[in-house]
Amino acid sequence: MKLHSFRSLSVLTLALMLGAPLAASAAHHAAKAPVAATAASVEKVVIQVSDGDAKKWALALNNAKNVQADLGKDGSEIEIVVYGPGIGMLKTDSVEGVRVAEAMSAGIKVVACMNTMTGMKLTKEDMLPNIGYVKAGVVELIKKQHEGYAYIRP
Repeated sequence: MKLHSFRSLSVLTLALMLGAPLAASAAHHAAKAPVAATAASVEKVVIQVSDGDAKKWALALNNAKNVQADLGKDGSEIEIVVYGPGIGMLKTDSVEGVRVAEAMSAGIKVVACMNTMTGMKLTKEDMLPNIGYVKAGVVELIKKQHEGYAYIRP
């Protein structure tokens, strides 16, 4: 009888030792699941515009509009970062000025690189109203990617 009790106790101890980490792991993942599901519900996208080609500007705006149309305004967070020769997209005389304004009114963030503006001797008065500004467009792209944004360059 003692040998049988010892075996039962050994099997029970082994089961507890093996089962406890699995139970703890399952509890840990269950506790994290709602947070992951919530974070995954908003897709974050950063779009680079650095070409002086108006067709590329239109493509970038189309990409942003299509992402937002597919995922919804609440299901997406979109930022267009403009620098280098692409800065013309955000000047007051831009052929895409109306579409940039439409994108911003739809909740798409549009930012201009201050380094580019300084290099091209542009001021905020030269730019479309209501756009945002970042010190360095490339650094903004890096930061956004570290924050989990998907990177798009049309």
